[in-house]
Amino acid sequence: MGFSLKLSSLCTIITIITVSTALFSDLQLVKSASPDYTNLIYKGCAKQQFSDPSGLYSQSLSAMFGSLVSQSTKSRFYKTTTGTTSQTTITGLFQCRGDLSNNDCYNCVSRLPVLSGKLCGKTIAARVQLTGCYLLYEISGFAQISGMEMLFKTCGRNNIAGTGFEERRDTAFGVMQNGVVSGHGFYATTYQSVYVLGQCEGDVGDSDCSGCIKNALEKAQVECGSSNSGQIYLHKCFIAYNYYPNGVPRPSSSSRTSGSSDSYSSSSTANFKI
Repeated sequence: MGFSLKLSSLCTIITIITVSTALFSDLQLVKSASPDYTNLIYKGCAKQQFSDPSGLYSQSLSAMFGSLVSQSTKSRFYKTTTGTTSQTTITGLFQCRGDLSNNDCYNCVSRLPVLSGKLCGKTIAARVQLTGCYLLYEISGFAQISGMEMLFKTCGRNNIAGTGFEERRDTAFGVMQNGVVSGHGFYATTYQSVYVLGQCEGDVGDSDCSGCIKNALEKAQVECGSSNSGQIYLHKCFIAYNYYPNGVPRPSSSSRTSGSSDSYSSSSTANFKI
């Protein structure tokens, strides 16, 4: 399956806001005591709200959310379409990180419908990314983007150039890229104190997944340079890495990908189309 998707005439800009932004007092929904796989990474909301005088859109959206949450108890990826007319047809999906249990996946996904409503309202398309899962929905005919489009990045503030880190990181990247293919879309490993993780959207084939991960890794090298950690989110895949000079700690894998041992500086607020 290729990443080139047909564009419709409907083109809406979505604004990404990081979890560190103080603009959202309603992010108290994401409690500090919650598991770190439920921390908000970014959100994207279409600027256009859906006109819904009959309530059909709300019914379709509610049915879609219910289906996604229900499926999260037994699957880490699920995609569905709801709606009775072309105007109210909505396609939605969720994906959990490959190392989450069914229970953790459900706990993560079950937060997304409420967060989507709080953060985006009744927009015609939305994407909410938590550390351990994300949700994406859009109405029929919504403009599509390339799977290689970068949606969000974070880079660690500690620059460790000249320590041999880049060589270890790049070797770990190569191991991870191969592992994602053999793992059919998810792989995490440690190489000489560098923890790396990569995942592709669940309906992406192995060849396209490899290409997406390769693109994300190249962006990490350019965008984050010698930063000791980073996360790169493309439309169809993401990667995360963290260097632990004293050895990778043994807490849950979710804490490793959230960068809990490092303070991140996020990219500036950006725009993208989905």
